[in-house]
Amino acid sequence: MTFKELELIDPLLLALEKSNYTIPSPIQLKCIPIILQGKDIFGCAQTGTGKTAAFALPILQMLVDKRNNQHQDTDGFRKIKALVLAPTRELASQINDKFRAYGKNLPVRHTVIFGGVSQTKQVAALNKGIDVVIATPGRLLDLMNQAHADLSSVEYLVLDEADHMLDMGFIHDVKKILSKLPAKKQTLFFTATAPDNIKKLASSILKNPIHVSVDAISSAPRAVSQKLYYVQRPNKTALLSHILKSGHVPHVLVFTRTKRGADRVAKQLNSIRIKAEAIHGNKSQGQRERALQGFKDKKIGVLVATDIASRGIDITKLAHVINYDLPEVAETYVHRIGRTGRAGELGEAISFCSTEETQYLRDIQKLTGNKMEIISKHPYA
Repeated sequence: MTFKELELIDPLLLALEKSNYTIPSPIQLKCIPIILQGKDIFGCAQTGTGKTAAFALPILQMLVDKRNNQHQDTDGFRKIKALVLAPTRELASQINDKFRAYGKNLPVRHTVIFGGVSQTKQVAALNKGIDVVIATPGRLLDLMNQAHADLSSVEYLVLDEADHMLDMGFIHDVKKILSKLPAKKQTLFFTATAPDNIKKLASSILKNPIHVSVDAISSAPRAVSQKLYYVQRPNKTALLSHILKSGHVPHVLVFTRTKRGADRVAKQLNSIRIKAEAIHGNKSQGQRERALQGFKDKKIGVLVATDIASRGIDITKLAHVINYDLPEVAETYVHRIGRTGRAGELGEAISFCSTEETQYLRDIQKLTGNKMEIISKHPYA
């Protein structure tokens, strides 16, 4: 099936063609028709499955459909009609970029709101009138409290990566935001996992939702080959350097468990003339954006990230991911390796496992059911 068969309007089809979108992904095939029918969705899908387009395309189309009557208020001032909540600044920015790409031929205004930067430009955008707001909960709530953001006209609500939003402690901010929204609205809820707290939140905001599941979190991406290196903790950086200097891993996203660990690894790599940058929650927004852009432009070969900072990192044709530290939560492993092997490309995920991490490894293998290829021949085995 093509995007045209999903009954998308011509301006969207032109934008998709410009972005080299040809065939809808499974989640897009399932979600777009349901959303266009005005129904709520509880979606469970891994990162990298194309869910941003799955909700952005139908929202843009529905906004345009209402443009001549409901969409513009009688005083000519545009009020917020669609709200997308995301857990990190990077993910919010990425979603905003997608709205820009998909809506380039449409008279729809959108803006992104997050903390860590001055609110001046964000307030100015809101004061001009806006159709779609993509935001992190903390900064949005702050602007609401200052009477800069009015959500009383919202018709479409999206909670993206809701499981991670709750992990980051946003539940109270999210509930405060939800209390300011109209009772009548269409809600789209996306999560990679569905523990009890997620189900409880979903049941409180969704009305007769259609459940959509694509590639459950327990399934590792099929396009990603997985390799495992057993190595003692003190030798991890030396092994990382060995792999990077081999020449077949020129551009790689490296995961550590802690912010301090990310800074340490980046510093050690730079000391041996491997250009690396760390990205995590203690970095300023400007530092994070420069590091991410440098990595996208391939001016930086290695981006060292924590799990929280990595949400929203979407690098075209990223071939390699390295788990310098194995995650404590098995589901996080699937999130990490899902950064590669996207959009039909092949990818490779390399994991280091020290003696202290063997339980984490067992949990990962139990969850995914996949056995990694063990690389036993290396200098630090």
